[in-house]
Amino acid sequence: MDVKEVMKLVKEKGVRMVDYKFVDLLGTWQHKTVPVAEFDEKVFEEGTGFDGSSIRGFQNIEESDMLLLPDPKTAIIDPFAKEPTLSLVCDVYEPGATLKRYARDPRYVAQKAEAYLKESGLADVSYWGPEPEFFIFDDVRYGFSQNSAYYYLDSGEAVWNTGQNSGPNLGYKLRNKEGYFPVPPHDQLHDLRTEMVLTLEACGVRVETHHHEVATAGQAEIDMRFDSLTNMADKTLLYKYVVKNVARRHGKTVTFMPKPIFGDNGSGMHVHQSLWKDDKNLFFDADGYGGISQLAQYYIGGLLKHAPALMAIAAPTTNSYKRLVPGYEAPVNLVFSQRNRSAAIRIPMYSRKPASKRIEFRPPDPSSNPYLLFAALLMAGLDGIKKKISPTAEGFGPLDKNIYELPPEEKANIKSVPGTLEEALAALEADHAFLLEGGVFTEELIDSWINLKKKNDVDPVRLRPHPFEFHLYFDV
Repeated sequence: MDVKEVMKLVKEKGVRMVDYKFVDLLGTWQHKTVPVAEFDEKVFEEGTGFDGSSIRGFQNIEESDMLLLPDPKTAIIDPFAKEPTLSLVCDVYEPGATLKRYARDPRYVAQKAEAYLKESGLADVSYWGPEPEFFIFDDVRYGFSQNSAYYYLDSGEAVWNTGQNSGPNLGYKLRNKEGYFPVPPHDQLHDLRTEMVLTLEACGVRVETHHHEVATAGQAEIDMRFDSLTNMADKTLLYKYVVKNVARRHGKTVTFMPKPIFGDNGSGMHVHQSLWKDDKNLFFDADGYGGISQLAQYYIGGLLKHAPALMAIAAPTTNSYKRLVPGYEAPVNLVFSQRNRSAAIRIPMYSRKPASKRIEFRPPDPSSNPYLLFAALLMAGLDGIKKKISPTAEGFGPLDKNIYELPPEEKANIKSVPGTLEEALAALEADHAFLLEGGVFTEELIDSWINLKKKNDVDPVRLRPHPFEFHLYFDV
């Protein structure tokens, strides 16, 4: 859709409000809204202002004035606004005599990564297929103060409610790790997920499937059709917006927190990816291991070589590392394999078609910023191709065994992802030159990310007593 088509849409749909959305550094949509009388074609060239100092990870107060320039290709009618509202995703600019793209705008980083790929001559386009998992809860309460801390979660289908006196309790609760794929009435959220899918499709997001996920208490997955890097990052944020608002419309709530429930699976976001040139899938080779090419193996080598640093972007919360522990299908082991879901990189074997061949990077979770995540994964993979990093020579497999059942002496040779966010941030600090290639990431952005994560995530959790510590230590 171009500018003229956007203006036509405004008239056809009787739009009364225009909503400008943009992403902050941590990966959350922000927005401002104006009456349609304040909207015209000039905004696509001149932009609309906002206070950058009030946005996480953006500007200091002495340089707060910023501009949003909407991208007409992202125009949709917001499905949740009471009045007809046009929604536009925006790029962030710095004001001045000449408009300049803002270096910390995550969408700009994604666009630069796509441009770098084309300029490299290796491929024309990269395709991305994230699989965000999430929980749908009926009730969430949490709080903390100097002298207290607590949280309570509830779900009508959770295993802990088998004895609830709910007048009547109809049973059919999902036992731990048995949420994949029972039919209703065990799966109580089928119709709600269907409504989410239909809403996504009405917004132009093609969906391939939806299902209940492994965990009890409403874990779900909706899979989108693959798309190019920036487009898929846009769709991932729209995906979050849609599923959260559909759930709220039904008196429920959605969280993309990686590990909200103790003792059951957490929520990951496996990321499928491939490179194409001249309409040819460069990752396919019928004679290669798992049907992948040598170029794809080098790409895998780059991902696994840089995986410790990538985790600071792919699993960017302290809670992420409560998911990344052995025993809950968490892909902590830095190896690649065909079909094996205990490996960090899996080569899906569902189809023999050349167009379907891809690799799946499994450690990320949906707390990540998709613009930064996809860009970082692409840069790591391209570094592997550039340097011909062989995953086999580096000790990254292939490994077609259940890693969790390997003898100790064999398992000791397998490298793992960092065990904490603090370790991942240290790895990123030590290994990020590959991200700076082509000016895709900047040193200043990476420093800002590390400092923000230490200040907002690591230190607040590190400094507070954990409630379970009272159980362990109060009587010492």
